[in-house]
Amino acid sequence: MRKLSLLPLLIYFTLLLAGCSSQRIDRNEPQSTPALNDIKQVLYTQYNQWKGVKYKAGGMSRAGVDCSGFVYLTYEDRLGIKLPRSTDEQVNAGTVIQQRDLIAGDLVFFRTGKTTRHVGIYLEDGKFLHASTEKGVMLSNLDDEYWARTYWKSVRIPGNPQFSFAR
Repeated sequence: MRKLSLLPLLIYFTLLLAGCSSQRIDRNEPQSTPALNDIKQVLYTQYNQWKGVKYKAGGMSRAGVDCSGFVYLTYEDRLGIKLPRSTDEQVNAGTVIQQRDLIAGDLVFFRTGKTTRHVGIYLEDGKFLHASTEKGVMLSNLDDEYWARTYWKSVRIPGNPQFSFAR
């Protein structure tokens, strides 16, 4: 009786299993995406690194940044999500949600003038991160009189890992 060698079969299944566990790397996507519990920490880190950077219309750097530029840079650099550059486009980049349903990373929009709009990123407990025209990058509260009066709507951006867990 002829003995069958199990070695080729063992090698085949080992390679098959190794192939199933390998992860495809897309060079166009960020190599690490913040997990659910890290979103707030990522946003607070961004705040700490940008706190006090002055407001500059059209700005996109630490030399000066406007509100939509700050949101754009935060989403791209910290969350690996490319948003439109302007507030007018960002307001249409996701799904409108109720203010009571806000979670970290949602965008909050304000009508601050007849045609002027402002955008920030919600953190927690009514706090949001934004680039203020007067004080630069800062934290504010939705309950503050000015923000409560000018609040317009909130938008949830698809693609953020936090959002698939939100209820």
